[in-house]
Amino acid sequence: MPLIERADGFDVVIGGMTLLRHRRDAPCAYAGAGEPDVRMNHGNFRIDDYVVSRVPLVDARIRSRAGGAQIVLSAAGGAGPAVVLRIEESEHGMALAWHGETAGVNRFWLRIAANPDERIWGGGEQLSYFDLRGRRFPLWTSEPGVGRDHSTRITFEADRRNGGGGDYYTTNYPQPTYLSSGRYALHVETTAYSAFDFRHPDFHEIEVWEVPARIEVWRAAHFLDLVEALSARFGRQPRLPEWVLRGAIIGLKDGSRSFERLERIVAAGSAVSGLWCEDWVGIRETSFGKRLFWDWRWNPDRYPSLDRKIRELEARGIRFLGYVNPYLCTDGGLFHEAASAGYLARRPDRDEIYLVDFGEFECGIVDFTHPGARSWFEERVIGQNLLDFGLSGWMADFGEYLPVDVRLASGLDGMLAHNAWPTVWAKVNADAVASRGKTGEVVFFMRAGFSGVQKHCPLLWAGDQSVDFSRHDGLQTVICGALSSGLLGNAYHHSDIGGYTSLFGNVRTAELLQRWAEMAAFTPVMRTHEGNRPAENLQIDQDPGVLAHFARMTRIYRHLSPYLADLCAEAERRGLPVQRPLFLHFEDDERAYATQTAYLYGADVLVAPVVDAGALRWTTYLPAGARWIHAWSGVEHPGGSDAQVDAPLGQPPVFYRSDSRYAALFAALRSL
Repeated sequence: MPLIERADGFDVVIGGMTLLRHRRDAPCAYAGAGEPDVRMNHGNFRIDDYVVSRVPLVDARIRSRAGGAQIVLSAAGGAGPAVVLRIEESEHGMALAWHGETAGVNRFWLRIAANPDERIWGGGEQLSYFDLRGRRFPLWTSEPGVGRDHSTRITFEADRRNGGGGDYYTTNYPQPTYLSSGRYALHVETTAYSAFDFRHPDFHEIEVWEVPARIEVWRAAHFLDLVEALSARFGRQPRLPEWVLRGAIIGLKDGSRSFERLERIVAAGSAVSGLWCEDWVGIRETSFGKRLFWDWRWNPDRYPSLDRKIRELEARGIRFLGYVNPYLCTDGGLFHEAASAGYLARRPDRDEIYLVDFGEFECGIVDFTHPGARSWFEERVIGQNLLDFGLSGWMADFGEYLPVDVRLASGLDGMLAHNAWPTVWAKVNADAVASRGKTGEVVFFMRAGFSGVQKHCPLLWAGDQSVDFSRHDGLQTVICGALSSGLLGNAYHHSDIGGYTSLFGNVRTAELLQRWAEMAAFTPVMRTHEGNRPAENLQIDQDPGVLAHFARMTRIYRHLSPYLADLCAEAERRGLPVQRPLFLHFEDDERAYATQTAYLYGADVLVAPVVDAGALRWTTYLPAGARWIHAWSGVEHPGGSDAQVDAPLGQPPVFYRSDSRYAALFAALRSL
């Protein structure tokens, strides 16, 4: 039985492991009330909470076993708040179903039994720390912030000027799900603000700003089985389109000059699968840099004859991609169309359209809880303006900006709608693509996410990294993001080659562009971005050496496409991520758990990108249980040891298993 009664409490056990340990002097659950203070500034949130009460639920009464064990948890003597816990067993684990018996409870804390040397991963897409142990992680979708390290000048300046700095836990894509080195996974079914606190050696504390409906738990002998189970729970991503694997997607926002620049990139020997012009809708100049004109249709002044150009490119095997988000600028035609139909969200205190300040322009929010608004956006905007026009993909941006004081047609409270919005936004895009029968042929990519986004969004993107090597906001954060989100069923992850955000004098170097491209060649998708200030930052086509290096990396990516296609098939079949932590295939090697700056590309390739400026030699750990061949020298290295190799530009530290059935394909990299 999962429930073991004790003289002064109970234990809940799954697969021989104690999950909950409740004693009168050490209860597992607390309930109470709080008064939140939530302020949004350009997608950055400052969230404070005044805890009015936090009551330990010390009394435990087992009320019934019919249909599963049921326990009433209440304050001492039965006074104050009480919740009912129902334990439901399943084939692979259990669910803890909760409901409250006392009105006024809007805070809930649950302590999960832990051990001091346990490791924890997940929490959505975490960018600073892969192993979450020892820290507290609020789970709220938001802008990560410009800089995520308060000891740096960039974060200081962003905070000082407009409160735009971030922290180690800020992320576009949180998710209240984690995996434990104890070989179990846990998911909280809620969209409320929540937090995972992994600081105590004896328990993990889950905080939720409501009594959650369910907490699901999976137990398995192997991590691969846990990842597969989570992927099945949240939904498998559609397979990447075949055309994506032919080369890089080139991001340019230079109007009609983008086509001339594309030709120079192709002429340099680059393998190109797509041209991504987010400015296909037009440009708005702001103090932040060049922003898009948020009215989601072709701007013929900026891109004359774009409809014809799209057809010409496709005939050459190059697809065209654009940009869209769920907001409409007040000076655009679609805003007035949506407003007249009543499709925009309202102010909470008066019957006015809720306008969001995006920095020198305002926008209305398309209310996707209104069935008519949802259908209109799917058909009128994505269906007609994007798909029918000829786009093969787009960035689906800004899923994390929903204000908490918005009034929605469904009546859903903004505090509960906010975290859910990225998944709603993903489904709008996915349903629009499906309406044209193009699922698996069209690819859209998102940075915002929450539970369930996996089923709808075919490709994650890591957001707006700084254009540098910085520890908490630069190149290496992309690796951490891919690994953490990948364990939760997001098989496909990629990033802006060269980063995006350039502020306070921080600009790209040629070395950064080259190192980023080297890593991107060993990810599901290669895609460039000009950044928020293109004129101030080096672009791949502006330096002959950078362009030649980039072209070679695209050819490496294309060369590996048979292997990547197999990984995509595996993701479709089992939900396994393309980029994987070392321990996923080397569970018995303790050192395989200790890194977050190297990853397995599938099961057979180990990639350890150079993430420090100026480094020309690199050391990485090679897991025990395999023999590893250095991709560029052909030298074989034993597993279970560190390997130090030369890592000049163009030769990122990459190793493959000597017994791989793709060994010949990997060996041929030396001739590219």
